[in-house]
Amino acid sequence: MDRITALLVHPDPGVRTALREQLARVDFIRVLGEAADAYEASELLRAIAYGLLFCGVELGGEVGGFELAEALIASKRQPGLVFIADDESRAFRAFELGAADYLLWPFTPQRFAQTLERLARYRPAFREAPAPEWRAASAPRDPEDEAGDEDEETVRLPLEEEEEDRFLSALRQAWDIRHERPVDIEKLPITLDGRTILLPYTQILFIEAYEDYSFVHTAAQKLLTSYRLKNLEERLRPHRFFRVHRKYLVNLDQVTEIATLPGGNFMLRTAGKTRIELPIGRRRIGELKQILGL
Repeated sequence: MDRITALLVHPDPGVRTALREQLARVDFIRVLGEAADAYEASELLRAIAYGLLFCGVELGGEVGGFELAEALIASKRQPGLVFIADDESRAFRAFELGAADYLLWPFTPQRFAQTLERLARYRPAFREAPAPEWRAASAPRDPEDEAGDEDEETVRLPLEEEEEDRFLSALRQAWDIRHERPVDIEKLPITLDGRTILLPYTQILFIEAYEDYSFVHTAAQKLLTSYRLKNLEERLRPHRFFRVHRKYLVNLDQVTEIATLPGGNFMLRTAGKTRIELPIGRRRIGELKQILGL
């Protein structure tokens, strides 16, 4: 029987252990990964098409469970969601994000059984995946594998024929420079509170890289998005955005001053009610001066 792949995301290992033990008895769910925070979860979600996400509301750091879910909605890779929280105060927000359930920790076996019943009803809507054929430990190793750390171990998961075709098609499209790109309406789609807003490029002050995501800063807001800074740089560079630093992409129309700092470093100041100072990488200052005609 095909089973739904599930990822467990929670900072408390005790919670993850309890979930894993409960789910081991379920015949239509297979746990295929654990993460302690949003960063670890994003790495796994980028590599594996999970069908279910059991996720804590509080994950530590700047990105919590709700922010992670919003980023997944924006990237159109949203799995089924079951949130885990200490109280009921944010249940409404969870269901606004399309959660299948909202569990209070610690949960009773009876309450968890209700969650499983609900997931079983919703099962046709979740992506299912066949169990992987794990490579036997005695199988011969690739000579290139020997070159790495002797303590490292690689698990190879073969792609099904249909999955391989989709992967190769996506790879060809990603590398095909002749691929026709959609018309740019000069607005950035951002998912916020369960809805998608179209933010005009002119309202963006700068964009800050955050792991595999990014924060878009306006004069009044700081919005988490699922975009990677590299992708935004490609999209926004024709619209007078400049990568002043490996972590920052700036709207040059919003720059009010370039300041010289001790040690030969430079700083940009942007417009807005709050003056925001951003560092400029020393290798980028020459290109920036050329763009600005300095």
